[in-house]
Amino acid sequence: MSVIVTDAGFGPGTQAEVVALADLTDQTAVDLSNTDDPALLQAHLDRLTLIRVAFPAFNDGRAFTIARRLRMMGYAGRLLALGPVIADQYSMLRRVGFDGAEIPDDLAARQPAEQWQFRAADWREHYYQAKLRA
Repeated sequence: MSVIVTDAGFGPGTQAEVVALADLTDQTAVDLSNTDDPALLQAHLDRLTLIRVAFPAFNDGRAFTIARRLRMMGYAGRLLALGPVIADQYSMLRRVGFDGAEIPDDLAARQPAEQWQFRAADWREHYYQAKLRA
């Protein structure tokens, strides 16, 4: 099982059918590994409602780049980090374009919603790129 973390707190894990990139045909939800090329989704972005990008470990940051590229390509649907990201990474997840994270139940038990809420509250406060654009 899993828990979805957003600015609003914890919620139930994904219930939709999600397929791997290699299996994508006409589905609306896809999982990307941290080694997949997001450009392969260009033709599908208009119909996808959910993309989850895998974080195989909290110290593997390649998914941050994938998320940013997806948003720069125009993806406007729901974008979730998938895997053992930690509360300390939440602000950066939001800054690069993730809407939240889907984390394992055991991680949610070790890092309760209050720890994530603290990070959610200040992710815009220290968003230096937005300040530069203003």
